[in-house]
Amino acid sequence: MTIALDRRRFLQSSGAVAVAAGLFPRAAFAADPLTIGVIYVGARDDFGWNQAHAVGVKALKALPDVKVVEEENVAETDAVSKTMESMINLDGAKLILPTSFGYWSPFVLDEAKANPDVQFRHAAPLWKPSDPTNAGSYWPFLDQAHYIDGVAAGLASKSGKLGFVAAKPVGIVLRNINSFLTGARTTNPNATVRVIFTGDWSLPVREAEATNALVDAGCDLITCHVDGPKVVIQTAESRGVKCCGHNADQSSLAPKGFVTGAEYKWGTIYTGYAGLIGKGQPLPNFTFGGYDKDMVQNTPYGAGATEPARKAADAAIVKLKAGAPIFATAIKDNNGRIVVASVPPDNYADVLNKMDYLVDGVIGSTS
Repeated sequence: MTIALDRRRFLQSSGAVAVAAGLFPRAAFAADPLTIGVIYVGARDDFGWNQAHAVGVKALKALPDVKVVEEENVAETDAVSKTMESMINLDGAKLILPTSFGYWSPFVLDEAKANPDVQFRHAAPLWKPSDPTNAGSYWPFLDQAHYIDGVAAGLASKSGKLGFVAAKPVGIVLRNINSFLTGARTTNPNATVRVIFTGDWSLPVREAEATNALVDAGCDLITCHVDGPKVVIQTAESRGVKCCGHNADQSSLAPKGFVTGAEYKWGTIYTGYAGLIGKGQPLPNFTFGGYDKDMVQNTPYGAGATEPARKAADAAIVKLKAGAPIFATAIKDNNGRIVVASVPPDNYADVLNKMDYLVDGVIGSTS
């Protein structure tokens, strides 16, 4: 039993009520440390979504005068409300970081309304101006790192047939698939991406089946967007094909075929929040960015990355850091329809936010 679980049970039984910053000076805080609560929907060592956040939290723990309390395996039910209440009332947390999509409504919103002196920042782009002002969203543009995966994959693959195991055909997933294909076509104009949707964020059996089906269809490099990519990466390695990771570092799972992977840099955001609070400054309601704001990165190259793939990916990263867009010309979907006639540089984000289609070169359907 974890300490955090004990706190939650205490609340139930006793009725207790409930963008980048570096190290900041100790003098910025009062005598008591800043306590930050972090909540995970799964295990912190899942080689995926939760582990990526846990890596970011390590950067928080390295800061002076910051105390971090954590609880893992918290369901997207009123269990997360009880956890937040315990962190606030028993630990004195002034910043809560609930890291799973399903925590937001109604749980984070209700707790933000009930605790106006506590800041809540949630890992999904869901906050809107009508929501509590002490709540907010943060979101790195992982599609940029998937684009780099694609750049490398276009040269690391021998066949040009790439596979993508995806959870659901929602906007953030479609952006990653489309960016991966777009990156691949910069280095191999004939590359294709075959996608299989499993139907949910964590379905290990279906993820293994999808990976095997993609390999059977001739794909010699597999990537994914699921919460825990471990099964996909291990299955690809066992089938003798290459792979690119997602969320966190999975290179150790595929010592022969790993190319690179798309990783969040949550630590940039978390230390930024701590720095602002330490200086007595307000937190933004929206925090977002990509390579330009050091919020995403690619996993160090593995044995599956050829030298040309490494050089091309490195060069593409330099361009992204300078603000270059992934989609700079007209966009055609995989049904042959022009969905974006021209990409307006002053409204590029709107193009990405409205991406509800698969681009030309992706084999699959959103329905």
